[in-house]
Amino acid sequence: MTKVKICGLKTSEHVEAAVQAGADFIGFMFAPSKRRITLEEAMDFATRIPKEVKKVGVFVNETPETIVQIAQQVGLDYIQYHGDEKQEMIAQIGLPAIKAFSIRSKEDAIRAAKYNVDFYLFDAPGTNYRGGSGNSFDWTLLDDVNIPLEKVILAGGLNAENVGLAIALVEPFAVDVSSGVEVDGQKDVDAITTFIEKAKGDLIL
Repeated sequence: MTKVKICGLKTSEHVEAAVQAGADFIGFMFAPSKRRITLEEAMDFATRIPKEVKKVGVFVNETPETIVQIAQQVGLDYIQYHGDEKQEMIAQIGLPAIKAFSIRSKEDAIRAAKYNVDFYLFDAPGTNYRGGSGNSFDWTLLDDVNIPLEKVILAGGLNAENVGLAIALVEPFAVDVSSGVEVDGQKDVDAITTFIEKAKGDLIL
């Protein structure tokens, strides 16, 4: 069954809704974004998340010292590198890692294989910020990329209407959604629940 990551949560209500609906990963934004939260908020939200649901911190070109400090204080399970971070820095930090790649061309997907990380997150290019644009990309660009599917997280423009098709075509380990579970720019409990149901449902088309 495909795993689900709900990213950019800003309230305890939405964190708890995602957990109750069956989310496998909860993403906290520590990078410039309209979904950015404070360290104190993340620490509070973390207390509401059971151990089996993994906490992911999203960073963009942050210093190793800050990443490690936040990871320790919040109890992050994974660091999501969503900027121009190099393999050497990721290895130096040494924490479980997700590296995000903006996909515009086949070459963007191919260069991801040069990294050695736990998961590879393929996203559409950002607009005002890195990721979170609500746009999708051509999923066929991931065909024949030399990365095991069990390490692939698919993001970018996913919603309850298209996530089944995305899973059928790409067969990723997990799908990642943020704007696709928002109404008028804010997370919505019903949208979160519906997305997870669609992603994990037996009939996905």
